[in-house]
Amino acid sequence: MERAVVTLKKGGGRAMKAGGMWIYDNEIEFVSGDFENGDVVEVCDFDGYGMGCGFINTRSKITVRMLSRKKDAVIDEAFIRRRVRDAWNYRRDTVDTSSCRVIFGEADFLPGIVVDKFSDVLVVESLALGIDRWKLTIVKALKEILAEDGILIRGVYERSDAKVRLQEGMERSKGFIGETFDTKVEIVENGVRYLVDVEDGQKTGFFLDQKNNRAAVHRLCKGKKVLDCFTHTGSFALNAGIAGASSVLGVDASQLAVDQAAENAALNGLQDRVRFQCADVFELLPRLEAQGEKYDVVILDPPAFTKSRNSVKNAVKGYREINLRGLKLVRDGGYLATCSCSHFMEPELFAKTIREAAAGAHKRLRQVEFRTQGPDHPILWAADQSYYLKFYIFQAVEER
Repeated sequence: MERAVVTLKKGGGRAMKAGGMWIYDNEIEFVSGDFENGDVVEVCDFDGYGMGCGFINTRSKITVRMLSRKKDAVIDEAFIRRRVRDAWNYRRDTVDTSSCRVIFGEADFLPGIVVDKFSDVLVVESLALGIDRWKLTIVKALKEILAEDGILIRGVYERSDAKVRLQEGMERSKGFIGETFDTKVEIVENGVRYLVDVEDGQKTGFFLDQKNNRAAVHRLCKGKKVLDCFTHTGSFALNAGIAGASSVLGVDASQLAVDQAAENAALNGLQDRVRFQCADVFELLPRLEAQGEKYDVVILDPPAFTKSRNSVKNAVKGYREINLRGLKLVRDGGYLATCSCSHFMEPELFAKTIREAAAGAHKRLRQVEFRTQGPDHPILWAADQSYYLKFYIFQAVEER
């Protein structure tokens, strides 16, 4: 069957031509030929030059998600299997694969799908109509390829319940793919044991992207008093505890997350030194400051304050406020670990916001290191939607 052809406007598709993976609705001149949303289409420049092929969905502002730079690429089970094998081979070369992200959407040239591996369980998040048609093929291929390395997957759970599916004209869904299993999965990361709730936890159940960043705070925490804000299920707090912190307070607004964090602390025998509190961080930090509290290490790992360019200004206020409050609680010579997981909070803007917070707190910052997401969340250059996590460690000193 002959593919429909998407023809770009003159000057359209600049990001895609530079190496990106998306074509927006306002970059398209016309579509010729018959198609259904979710089909593979050929993409041509305004002058007819072939640019490649991808999935089309006219319901979405991201109208085409590129699959290949070859316009005549055959998109079949063999093609998908090659992409899955390439993704797994990359992880084998670069990361500890006991628990990791094994497919990261556009950065693995499989746009719109994420697969996380937690020990012997896979969690799938499908966010685009075109790739959704290949979801079961991807799962089957991944299980077979892992089995070749002696890794047997006992269960697969789908967490395609993000709101973005509605923008693709799809319903939100979650549930087992195949046989049912216990959805509380134990993993070990950086020597810390966690129970990951793949059914009801945030996103796919656990944030794997911060693994190396959590390890980076170990050397700072031995014998130290630590405050971990937006702790979720306790990951940074537990890393501080396992590294030998004298006391750790983890704070999160979700009682469910706090309960899970406390369960994880007990799992690691850290319940005497690592405790958790359910509170709004923005309200708690000023109270701690008023009480004269000081910490050797303050960790700020907030959720994305913005998920669109339209709300960046409000996000800047949030990041500035939380960093200002956090810095005021760091003792002279102590350390601040701070991050943003919002793609739209660009690195330069995030750095500027931290500088402003430091000035407001009358602190001087000495950068220890800058990090980003783990290698299992690769950053595809020119496809900047794959780059989102910015992570700094600073020493904070009084103005002198």
